[in-house]
Amino acid sequence: MTTSPAPPLHDALRVVMMPRDTNQYGTIFGGVVLSFIDQAAFIEARRHGHHRWVTASLDRVDFRAPVLVGDVVSFRTQSTRLGTSSITVRIVVESERYLTQEIVLVTEAAVTMVAVDAEGRPIPFRSASTVGISAR
Repeated sequence: MTTSPAPPLHDALRVVMMPRDTNQYGTIFGGVVLSFIDQAAFIEARRHGHHRWVTASLDRVDFRAPVLVGDVVSFRTQSTRLGTSSITVRIVVESERYLTQEIVLVTEAAVTMVAVDAEGRPIPFRSASTVGISAR
């Protein structure tokens, strides 16, 4: 039995962290990172169709390393599950340290995005770009 390769990670966002995003300890607020995770999930969902995509859920997020002022943070995405009206997106967050260029894994998350109509009701979606992704 052969298995198909995992879908690639796509570069969704790269952001330089600025002083306005810091907490009183001098590190970036977790909520700022969560907001970018949400945006990255939307960007990945749009690869599967130009619909109104809304966030249905965000899996547990454990911060493994802080994000510092001046770091370039990358949000890389991968569609891991396609439903009828929803997509699960894996997001890998890495921070490139300003002074050393060291790449540090900050966190990973899974976000479920749902395609909805103008009234907010889930709608089915289909796209040719879904090859290689499990449909459930």
